[in-house]
Amino acid sequence: MKRKFIQAEAPPEVAEASLYAALLTLRSEAELHAFFHDLCTPAELEALRDRWRVVPLLARDVPYREIHDRTAVSVTTIGRVARCLQMGEGGYRTAAERLGWIAPAVKPSTKRNPR
Repeated sequence: MKRKFIQAEAPPEVAEASLYAALLTLRSEAELHAFFHDLCTPAELEALRDRWRVVPLLARDVPYREIHDRTAVSVTTIGRVARCLQMGEGGYRTAAERLGWIAPAVKPSTKRNPR
């Protein structure tokens, strides 16, 4: 059977922005819990939890193999999270800083030294 092409109601960027806006409307941990449990499959939730569980350990410079031994999260996933912490868009880092797991990044000064 041939699948028909269905025009999306909104482009993916609009849907993505709408998802972020929906998250920002939630006001409690219980509301976030309900939203994520409605939005994600159990396997997707487990993958999100696994990624987040390794962030504080990476912040404390725990070796990958030890993180794996303590969490059972794959070394590949640990490496991906570590790359995101170092070179990602800053989402993990921002949340980890706000939770006090890592020191805020020092931003370079734009002022010049007077002579």
